[in-house]
Amino acid sequence: MNSFRFVHLVQFVLLMSLQVLLMRNLVLWQTGFCFVYVGFILFLPIDIDKILLLVLGFISGITIDLFYDTAGVHAAATVLVAYLRPSMLKILTPRDGYEVTDTPALPSMGWRWYLTYSVVLLFAHHFTLFFLELNGFKLIGFTLAKIIASTLFTGTVLVILQMLFFEKRARGFR
Repeated sequence: MNSFRFVHLVQFVLLMSLQVLLMRNLVLWQTGFCFVYVGFILFLPIDIDKILLLVLGFISGITIDLFYDTAGVHAAATVLVAYLRPSMLKILTPRDGYEVTDTPALPSMGWRWYLTYSVVLLFAHHFTLFFLELNGFKLIGFTLAKIIASTLFTGTVLVILQMLFFEKRARGFR
């Protein structure tokens, strides 16, 4: 197993463990939930095969569903993120294109690019997750508040994790 695959396997195990053991019980004001496991899909390489990306999205979502007893809700939301990710990367392609060493992470792509990328995909994940969980559009005001608070909470935690654990690239922070 090469080091590249090993790094992503370790990242998968750590993010899933962090989600199940810590983030499951961490809620801000009964509104903001942190779903840090989505970071696994967000941080995968830019040039990953689309089918593999969907499969990994399903595996990560169903893993969380097994521990949360949510019957596929997380799997559906995570597969949606995996499906939307290539389109989002295409929309955000820099003028010069992506470099071979670029990863969709804060240290290699910069603040503006990363925040646009992550906030849109996290919002899509949380929107899908919470409305599937409710089984409809009931309590739309409170649900939208949960979506926004959870997107901001998850995004903030993912930024902190990147600043702690991702190495800074030669291009640095932009």
